[in-house]
Amino acid sequence: MSGELVPSEPVLEGELVNERAALEGTWRGSRVVLPALRSRQALRDAVKGASAWAVRVPFRCARAVGRGLVIAARGWRNWVRVRDYREAAEQSEKLADKFVEIRALTLFRWKVTATVLLVGGVALAAARLVYGDLALWILGGVGAVVLAVAGRAKDGASGRKTVLAGPRILMWTMDAQVLIDVFRDAKLIGRDETLRLVERPSRQGAGWAVTVDLPATRKAADVVKNREELASALAIDEIQLSVDRVRGDGGHAGRVAIWVADKDPYASAPAPTPLLTASRWDAWNAVPFGTDARGRRIDLPLVWTSLLIGAIPRQGKTMAERLAVAGLILDPHARLYVADFKNGKDWRAAKQVAHRFMAGDDSEHVLMFMDWLEELVDDVQQRYRRMQHLDDLTCPESKVTPAMSRDQTLDMPITALIVDEVHIALEDRTSVLVQGKRLTAGERIGELLTWLAKKAPAAGLVMVLATQRPDSTTIPSKLRAVLGSRFALRVMDWRDSNIVLGDQMNTRGYDSSRLLPSHKGVGILRPDGETQSGADVLALTVRTFYMPNDDWRVICERGRALRETEGTLTGHAAGQDSRLVRDHEAVVTMGGKSDNGGDRLPEPLASVARYLGDDLSEREFIPTAELVKALDVEPTTFGKEMGDLGCPPARQYVHDGENTRRVRGYLTADIRAAIDESA
Repeated sequence: MSGELVPSEPVLEGELVNERAALEGTWRGSRVVLPALRSRQALRDAVKGASAWAVRVPFRCARAVGRGLVIAARGWRNWVRVRDYREAAEQSEKLADKFVEIRALTLFRWKVTATVLLVGGVALAAARLVYGDLALWILGGVGAVVLAVAGRAKDGASGRKTVLAGPRILMWTMDAQVLIDVFRDAKLIGRDETLRLVERPSRQGAGWAVTVDLPATRKAADVVKNREELASALAIDEIQLSVDRVRGDGGHAGRVAIWVADKDPYASAPAPTPLLTASRWDAWNAVPFGTDARGRRIDLPLVWTSLLIGAIPRQGKTMAERLAVAGLILDPHARLYVADFKNGKDWRAAKQVAHRFMAGDDSEHVLMFMDWLEELVDDVQQRYRRMQHLDDLTCPESKVTPAMSRDQTLDMPITALIVDEVHIALEDRTSVLVQGKRLTAGERIGELLTWLAKKAPAAGLVMVLATQRPDSTTIPSKLRAVLGSRFALRVMDWRDSNIVLGDQMNTRGYDSSRLLPSHKGVGILRPDGETQSGADVLALTVRTFYMPNDDWRVICERGRALRETEGTLTGHAAGQDSRLVRDHEAVVTMGGKSDNGGDRLPEPLASVARYLGDDLSEREFIPTAELVKALDVEPTTFGKEMGDLGCPPARQYVHDGENTRRVRGYLTADIRAAIDESA
């Protein structure tokens, strides 16, 4: 304290060790400790196994003794009839020559049988007189053991295979041999091969679960692929059977997890969505989407990915899409673009929360949707530019963070593009001019969607697209390839299922064409991210939650109230619709003319001319970002109005210091031509 240097005590280095955890790890990893004593779960499994074995032993012994009696009687009959000697004589074609010898040997063996029975009976009677009934019990016990050993069921032994009638679910939970027989019947293992139980059968939900290791060189992927054959061997419908490969640290290529439902898990009514009782939601959290066959809730991650939903009509496609975006609606910081090309009433409630909303299937709606995509492309590019100037604490990587998405000053909220029946826009044949090249509107929309799917997720854009059959003629293969999450409800055949889920998915055991027509809302989910079934699950069957129109409207009304409270209500929901007619016509003078005698120009052409002034003749190109910032206008509305006035947008390379980049903007020649036409 006085500032003087004094000797200090030695400083020791160490680390905090959890002695209990270390002891448990040593105990579980020890080879000396019996496997059944290494953990409580292992001990419980061992006790259950021992109890089941004790219950089965009397019945199995009785069956073995019965089989032993049959085997002994059959063997004695063959011996006394000199069957081996007779067959040898028949094969050598000397049966007639050996008949006398066979007859004599047969009589001799009958005499031996009679002698043994007589001597045995006398000895048994004498033993009973001397030792009482104890002799009979001893002899009976020894005889039962001998018969049981002779009649025990052996793997692959002819005539000793357990034969069961009806489903084998309960049987293999009591006797593991039945499960082995099931795998052999399905030709998933060989006649002389067996299985190894990793975990004994146990109840999980409304069914039985077991984990097994296949024989060497046998692959779990083959079991998943042949799930139908395994269901047939179990005498159940394949919808009741769930087969997954166990991956990660606790699995390997030959470990299979099997779950068998007691009955059809999708026959009951679907559960309502949990979001109906949620006051709000965080878009960064996975959205409650549905339940798997075991009744476990499956949450669908949306941030950093895109979702494609495909199905034939009336299978729950729109409801699945609304469930995916319901969590985003309950996040007041999320921005929504909703395009309903079905033009029904399913999405009308979203008008009160959507930043952009459109319902219709005409060419004008398609062109408006294309303007949205142009706006989103510009927004994404501007986000990446702004990220370059943010410090590492605010933006550690070139990705939007939760804090950034909620900071209104940064203007980088999680933005969702929701499109129902997207194939209508992609198949539109309206001709548009893009950089001097004629394209159809569908081709241009496909290019923009592909660009957004590739680059926009890291900037906070989520795409949710729904269509009936996303083949190469409706959705470009380049677009389908970059849509991370897939959900396929019932389709017509395996080809359609592969189009939604990905190539060769039917050969891996995932084919949505096998779903029953009565299973509304049931589909195969291929998630891009971790679900409750694990991060390594390739795909799983999911039944979506139930959310009728009434519940959907409640969620949308709650989302609007949240946005009004947070002050994040924008765009269409705030009354700023890009389809509204301009509410005023501005007048400017050109070439120094007065307001009274000058040429009158409509907005926004008048504001552009006023801003450019002499630059209108000197500059060749003006970027859209510069005009939007200078005129303080909404980009989509501005772009559409300029297009209506004869100034289509174009892209040019501009120099920015030492770099050259391609930006969207307008040619001043087009602006001058529009002014001359409007004057």
